[in-house]
Amino acid sequence: YDSVLCLNGGTSVLSPSGRHMLCFCADGFSGSNCETDESISCFDGIGLHYRGPVSKSASGRECLEWDSESVREIGVYPKNLGPGRHNHCRNPDYSRRAWCYVRTASRIMKEDCDIPRCAKDHGTIPSFSLCWQCGQREERNMKVVGGALSSVARHPWMAAVARGRAFTCGGSLISPCWVLTAAHCFPDGIHKISVFVGRNAINETDAQREQEFRVSELFIHEHFDNTDALLKIRSPDGRCAKESSSVKTVCIPEAHQSLSVGTSCEVTGYGREQEGNQWSLEAKVNLLSEDVCSSKAYYGNMITDNMLCARSPDWSADACKGDSGGPLVCRVRDRVFLFGVVSWGEGCSRQFRPGVYTKVSNYYNWILEKTGLSSLS
Repeated sequence: YDSVLCLNGGTSVLSPSGRHMLCFCADGFSGSNCETDESISCFDGIGLHYRGPVSKSASGRECLEWDSESVREIGVYPKNLGPGRHNHCRNPDYSRRAWCYVRTASRIMKEDCDIPRCAKDHGTIPSFSLCWQCGQREERNMKVVGGALSSVARHPWMAAVARGRAFTCGGSLISPCWVLTAAHCFPDGIHKISVFVGRNAINETDAQREQEFRVSELFIHEHFDNTDALLKIRSPDGRCAKESSSVKTVCIPEAHQSLSVGTSCEVTGYGREQEGNQWSLEAKVNLLSEDVCSSKAYYGNMITDNMLCARSPDWSADACKGDSGGPLVCRVRDRVFLFGVVSWGEGCSRQFRPGVYTKVSNYYNWILEKTGLSSLS
């Protein structure tokens, strides 16, 4: 089945036809992903994160569906970039307030929505980082060849962490200023640590595509096992990452969100599956249930609620030692989400020894707290 990400406490259920998954929303929420909060009646800032139910413009016209043919035909929002399968007012392009497309007698046009501003809010414009559209890439199809060479444009959020000039771990760009990786990559702190994004190979330099940063701060979760780490990155002149076809952010699933067992995902990194490999690799893997991964035939009680496991169907591809901290990503409704960070495993591609990843959704609130971001998707 196609994966479905249910937000705001929603749960995924099998459709009556048995052919696909649907979201069963908690009380007060609606939408194909339970993304609409029926209780919201105002907006903060410029409405960038407004998720209420208003679906009429200020003129009283009914809003068009964001993914409708009519909207796509005017060439503004391709299907995989639009706000979703609904017609509620939103602000996907950093306008002055939430808006929608409406149909007039002669054309389709953009109109603001008549939604009141929340009390004590003065229209503060959020940070520039929120302009980025996470989980997008140049190559839209999820065509994955296990263990094959990969273009950085397919995984533009992939980061390479180095100590001096020696590659240490992988990572994922989750906002222009922040990289999520594995805590065990930093036994000696951030001394001489550099982070590279937009890089095809760990021994390759491309000044036009690549961006290099120092690490100004390191945060490691105080309590979780096999924990994640956050790196705050800055270039020598104080800038964060600049978006390009080779550098983009990946989306983070909301707190405790999960996907169906068997969902097809991708693991990427500069893996050491063959001695001397330098190029970025990708492999297709399927999510395993916690019951299977924690069974005696697999890892037993070594698996906790903060971990998830994935393997290729024939055990031929896996995350290896050189991939530590790298991304396990899954496509949900034409966007790419970071569901796991490469943590550990026994060997490479060994039967009954799948790759083990930290469960990123369990870190969602911690990431928001440490980064100060208001949203990660």
